Amino acid sequence: MADKLIIFDTTLRDGEQSPGASMNKDEKLRIARQLERLKVDVIEAGFAASSNGDFEAVQSIANAIKDSTVCSLSRANDRDISRAAEALKGANRARIHTFIATSALHMEKKLRMSPDQVFEQAKLAVRFARNLVDDVEFSPEDGYRSDIDFLCRVLEAVINEGATTINVPDTVGYAVPELYGNFIKNLRERIPNADKAIWSVHCHNDLGMAVANSLAGVKIGGARQVECTINGLGERAGNCSLEEVVMALKTRRDYFGLELGIDTKHILPVSRMVSQITGFVVQPNKAVVGANAFAHASGIHQDGVLKARDTYEIMRAEDVGWTANKIVMGKLSGRNAFKQRLLELGVQMESEGDINNAFAKFKELADRKSEIFDEDILALVGDESVTHEKEQYGFVSLSQHSETGERPQASIVFTVNGKEVKSSSDGNGPVDASLKAIEAQVKSGAEMVLYSVNAISGSTESQGEVTVRLQNSGRVVNGIGADPDIVVASAKAYLSALNKLQSKADRVAAQG
Repeated sequence: MADKLIIFDTTLRDGEQSPGASMNKDEKLRIARQLERLKVDVIEAGFAASSNGDFEAVQSIANAIKDSTVCSLSRANDRDISRAAEALKGANRARIHTFIATSALHMEKKLRMSPDQVFEQAKLAVRFARNLVDDVEFSPEDGYRSDIDFLCRVLEAVINEGATTINVPDTVGYAVPELYGNFIKNLRERIPNADKAIWSVHCHNDLGMAVANSLAGVKIGGARQVECTINGLGERAGNCSLEEVVMALKTRRDYFGLELGIDTKHILPVSRMVSQITGFVVQPNKAVVGANAFAHASGIHQDGVLKARDTYEIMRAEDVGWTANKIVMGKLSGRNAFKQRLLELGVQMESEGDINNAFAKFKELADRKSEIFDEDILALVGDESVTHEKEQYGFVSLSQHSETGERPQASIVFTVNGKEVKSSSDGNGPVDASLKAIEAQVKSGAEMVLYSVNAISGSTESQGEVTVRLQNSGRVVNGIGADPDIVVASAKAYLSALNKLQSKADRVAAQG
C-alpha cells in the first residue's frame, strides 16, 4: 500500500453534522451511488446507532454499494458496535469505525473517565468489533491534543487487538501542517507495531488548514488514508475537502508520488449533488468546484490561456467534470431518455410509480422552461425523492400581487396532513408575504436564520433554488425548494424546512 492513498469519504456522516445538513435515507443513497461512481475507496455511510433513520440509511447503502468499502461509525461500546455490524451485514466490504476520546480535556470533562479506563475501553471495543468484521478502524478523538505517551500506549494496544486502520483526528482544527505531519511521524516511529495498520488523517478546517494538514500528514507523517468530505462539508468550518486534496495529489504527483483510484471527472457532479441536497451553496471562488475556479477575468490571463492553457491553468477543467458538453433535455424528451439520465446522474427510484411521478414533473417543468439541464433534474428529483414518505406539509398553489408603492399580498394553498388549507398575508415583498401566510396557519414559532437564493443554471429562465434554514427548540434544519418562480421556490423551501422540524429523530454527537 506504500504507493496508494486511500480516500475515505465521510460526507454522509461527518459532513451531515453541519447544522441543517442532515439527509434522509434516499438522499444519502443517491450521494453514495455518486461516490461509488467517483471510485471513493471507503464511504462512511453514517452512525448506525444514533437513530433508526441512520441505521436504515447505512443498511440501504451497504446493500446497494458494490465497489467501495461501506463504513459505519460507532462509539467504543458493544451496543454501538453491534448496531453498526448489523447495519453493514449486506456490504461486500464492511468496516466498523470505533472511537473514544484520548485528550486529557475530553477524558475529564466529557467522558469523566480515567486514562486507564479509556485504555481498557478502547481495547475491548476493537476486540469486540474485530470479532464481527475483518476491517476495523480506530480513532482517538481529539487525538492531536492528546498526550503522546498515552496515545502511543492506546494505539499500540488497539493494533494488537486487530485494528487495521489507525486514524489520528485533529478534531477541533487546532493543528498546523508541519507540526501535525511530525506528530503522525513520531507516533509511527514510536509504536512498535505501527506497520501492522494503515495510518489515516482526519482534519477539521477551523483555521483554514484542513487540506494542508492532511497533506502534511501524508507527506511528512506517512499516512496512507485521508478522511475528507465533498465541498469540505462539515460542522463548524468544515472538513478536509475531497476535491482539493485529490487534485493536489494528482496535480503535484511529482512531489507526493502517490497513486489514487479516484475518477476525477465525477468530482463536479457529486459536488453539485451534495450542494443541492444539503442546501449548502458552493462559493464561486472555491477551488476545483467553484463557478469561478477556471474563469479568467484579467486581460493578461485571458490572453495567456488562449495562447497556451498551461500559462495560468495547472489543471484541466474537463478532468474534474467541467465540460462544454452540457446534456440538455426538453419537452420532446421521452420517458426512457429521462430514466437513462437519472441513472447517469446516480439517481435510482424505488418504483416505476416514482419514475412516472418524476417524469410528469419533468414534463410540467419543460412546458415552462425550454431547456432542462442536469442541475434542473437533480433539483426536481430532490423534491420527488421524499414523495413516498409521509409529509405533514405539501405545496399546492400560490398567487401574489406586488406593485411599486403598494404593500405586496400573497395567498397560498398547501396541505396539512393531506388536507388543503388556504392562507393569506401581506409582507415587505412577495416572498415575505408568502412565508408569513404559511406561518399564520402553521404557527411553528421557528426562527429563520438563513434565506438564500441560487440560480440552478444560467440565464433568467433558470430555476431558482432557495434554501431556508429554520431553528426551533435547539434544532436547526434546512429546507430546499426549486422552481422557475422564485416566490414559489421560497414557499416550497419553507414547507420543506417545516417538514424536517417535525422529524423527531435524535442524533448522537459523534467524533469530529
